[in-house]
Amino acid sequence: MLKISNKIFYDRHRKEIEKYLTSKKSLHILNKNSKNKIVNQNTKKIYFNLDNSNELSKINLTEKFDRILITDIVENYDDVFGFLDKITELLADDGKLIISSINSKYSIIIKILELFRLKDFEKNKSYIHLKKFENITNGLNLEYQKYYTKQFIPFKLFFAGDILNKIVEILFFRFHLGIKTYMIFRPVNREYKNLSKSIIIPAKNEEGNLRELVSRIPNFDNTEIIFSYGQSKDKTLEVMEEISLSNNNFNFKTVIQSGKGKANAVWEALEVIENEVIAILDADISVEPETLNDFFKIIEKNSADFVNGTRLVYEMEQKSMRFLNKIGNRFFQFLISKLINEQLTDSLCGTKVFKKKYLDDLYRWQNYLKVKDPFGDFDLIFSAAYSGQKIVEMPVSYKERRYGTTQISRFRDGYKLLVYLLVSFGIFNTSR
Repeated sequence: MLKISNKIFYDRHRKEIEKYLTSKKSLHILNKNSKNKIVNQNTKKIYFNLDNSNELSKINLTEKFDRILITDIVENYDDVFGFLDKITELLADDGKLIISSINSKYSIIIKILELFRLKDFEKNKSYIHLKKFENITNGLNLEYQKYYTKQFIPFKLFFAGDILNKIVEILFFRFHLGIKTYMIFRPVNREYKNLSKSIIIPAKNEEGNLRELVSRIPNFDNTEIIFSYGQSKDKTLEVMEEISLSNNNFNFKTVIQSGKGKANAVWEALEVIENEVIAILDADISVEPETLNDFFKIIEKNSADFVNGTRLVYEMEQKSMRFLNKIGNRFFQFLISKLINEQLTDSLCGTKVFKKKYLDDLYRWQNYLKVKDPFGDFDLIFSAAYSGQKIVEMPVSYKERRYGTTQISRFRDGYKLLVYLLVSFGIFNTSR
């Protein structure tokens, strides 16, 4: 009897999980019966035989992995806790566990397809609901981070399957009704680690702010400051050189921008970063530099992978943000929270801290998108959300600029961000 081909279904799944299989050390554990369904992955693989009661004992790796992916196992195995207990031993302290399964809402449909022999029969099936999964992983010191689904039409359907699938994914992206589920977990590990730090300060026409800004940065150990200089009408570059020569608390580098805009300033500074944690700090002192201590502490306690500043919690100084900027921030933030499924309150705060090890996720996202972000804030947040990083917010007091004027063109750049969001929506919420 003719069976429904699963080639399209597994090809989309392979493309979905590729975003987690970057240059970081990755392991993919999959059902032995799925060996020929998922190919061309540049990662270490274990093919798990569900019929062998001694199969767990064969997983005797001693190395640790930054990303571990599981495909076609938890819904077909009768000892999920024992399996995950064994696997979490292989997970790095700040690693990610991505478990892919079948949406429990489709269990009856799948049984009907198997009954009529339209689908391969699998003798053990337990499509575990997310809530039940959380109860299991809590006992393994795994912290639930994210859940989402993909795929509604998992076959060609007269060569229109891909188009129809994307349309339905867009229409129902908020309801988690896709056939294939993805759950992301991270270890609960709060051991403090003192990490080396890099602070990027983009500056254009900021002569009057730089001396105070640097003098107020806490004296962190093993810290470098990268000035990213944009062509200025004042003595910004001379002040950078003076600070670099006179301040012995930090190692200094100066990058001369080859292009324009804050985003370009940040991307070019990232090319010379040497340390483990990266902070971006605006030069206008609208965010107090002393708060970097709290940002870094969140990362060093492994409470997050990405810390985003938010200016919209505390009361702002009266002239710190123009009325139209506030309206624009609220509008964009509403769209962003829906789009990336992260409840953030402020995406355009200039202060952000994240781990250098995730830069390849940023570059991969930019390669997917091919639409430029004029500020860089969206690229940083979206790439973190897309690759499964844990994002938290840090409230900051937003101050009025005391020297110079804002470099932001509200209307022109707002239009660019709207285009950016539309393109990003498609990448986040449809199958590749």
